[in-house]
Amino acid sequence: MSHLPNNLKLLRKRKHRTQDDVAQALSIKRSTYSGYENGVAEPGVDGLLALSRYFHVAVDTLLTVDLSALSESQLYQLEHGSDVYIRGSGLRVLATTIDQSNRENIELVPEKAKAGYRTGYADPEYISELPRFQLPFLSPERKYRTFQLQGDSMLPIPHGAWVTGEYVTDWENLVTGQACVVFTLDDGIVFKIVENLIREEGILRLFSLNPLYPPYEVPVGEIKEIWKFVHYISEEIPDPVLPEEKLLSTVAQLKNEVERIKSRMKSR
Repeated sequence: MSHLPNNLKLLRKRKHRTQDDVAQALSIKRSTYSGYENGVAEPGVDGLLALSRYFHVAVDTLLTVDLSALSESQLYQLEHGSDVYIRGSGLRVLATTIDQSNRENIELVPEKAKAGYRTGYADPEYISELPRFQLPFLSPERKYRTFQLQGDSMLPIPHGAWVTGEYVTDWENLVTGQACVVFTLDDGIVFKIVENLIREEGILRLFSLNPLYPPYEVPVGEIKEIWKFVHYISEEIPDPVLPEEKLLSTVAQLKNEVERIKSRMKSR
């Protein structure tokens, strides 16, 4: 059974469009489009391609996937270019959990669970065993996960803090200077400031807030997940003032980074 009629109705209402709006955009009669939604008519190949372009959803998805069964964040990602049939390997399939109201949970990855996360990050059974909760002030259209921070590389955010991130599907448009949780199989879960060099060099350059830790580069092929920083929770109050030696080191590093960026801009 084709899911096309119900999917068209769902997608149209999510775009706040009338049947007249869609029909006019596709240069067809309203009665023709209404027939698609009511299941009394089927579009041809050209019609399916036009519907796919209009809703930014692949033909195969329109026909075979019951979109009403997806969560809000999954629908949002689908409508914003994450369709597996359109992007192919560019889509990162995320194992996730939902509550009884079909709302996305925020899974909690404590320090003791990080080792298991390396092998279980894509396993729905493993993800379902993680603690989970809800934060009502976060958008239901996004997917979030919370990770426990370890070490002092991101001071003044303290060791043991809980960092919540928003799942990133489009890595190429990640903004340089954004704090992110980056997950690779080699390094595991790290919390860093990113410099996005994916288009130019196929890498992310990762920086710590603590200037004692030097930056390093990660090839994009080694990255499994990226979570954009939203907030953190800690029982400790961060030190508002850097010690003098750290402040001097920070200033020196910033000067070096400015000179490096200037040099790169001149070479272009």
